[in-house]
Amino acid sequence: MTETEFIAALRALPLHPGAHGLLDDAALLRASDDTLVLSTDTMVEHVHFAANLPPADIAWRLLAAALSDLAAKGARPEGVLLSITLAGDEGDAALVGGLDAALRHFGCPLLGGDTVRRAGPGAPRVHGCTAIGRATHLPVPLRTGARAGDALWVTGTIGAALLGFEVPETAPNAYRRPEPLIAHGVALAPLVPAMMDVSDGLLLDAARMAGASGLAVAIALDSIPVPQALAGEVIRAATWGDDYQLLFALAADAAPPVPATRIGAFSAGTGLSLTHAGRSVPLPDRLGYLHGG
Repeated sequence: MTETEFIAALRALPLHPGAHGLLDDAALLRASDDTLVLSTDTMVEHVHFAANLPPADIAWRLLAAALSDLAAKGARPEGVLLSITLAGDEGDAALVGGLDAALRHFGCPLLGGDTVRRAGPGAPRVHGCTAIGRATHLPVPLRTGARAGDALWVTGTIGAALLGFEVPETAPNAYRRPEPLIAHGVALAPLVPAMMDVSDGLLLDAARMAGASGLAVAIALDSIPVPQALAGEVIRAATWGDDYQLLFALAADAAPPVPATRIGAFSAGTGLSLTHAGRSVPLPDRLGYLHGG
């Protein structure tokens, strides 16, 4: 069963209204006069991080991935719950030190969580983080809200994480130390009808937003901002993932209040289409990263 098939099967289970049909990376929960935003991320050794990645970088990436989902909803972090697999070696203490540095950097306190011991030497470590935030604007911009005629925008640079992964000495390293764009999300939330973060690849995530909104989306490959080192490899940059930039819809005649690049547009219909220099180009075999195919 692929990731897509598994999530489709979950939609047949009893769902909370705040789950929004499992069409988003975060759930909403009303609490008195507030709306809480909740999201969970899991990182598995050999899948999301290499065994030799320093524990401090593992901790940072774990927290950043979860907090990025809050950023995409315009939410400010209230705290996190952690699920940590202990390796039983000196790396455990280094992981604690990394978590301390990351929590302080992000201004996000630890609420609690759980620990387990890994099954044995060589067994993969699995870490989870549930982030809880407070929405700063209602309605919260979900990925389902894009409208025909809206423009598609993305913050920052796509492919910086790929570059950081392949060239570890890159500084700052967007793969080892991604930054969840909390302030950008808060600024955008009152203005955008749909928003999500780029975690599994720009093309795949744009297609997901279009599909969740019941629309088609067209992207101009030559408008996607990539690092100079990847100027000739836009497709590879746009399908790699881990960028944690914000992808959002905005009225065609509006401009965002944060640095961003307009890369496409939504229209009636279905599916993703690509152009380069105004000409249609075929979709790549792989739009981004999917677990299980």
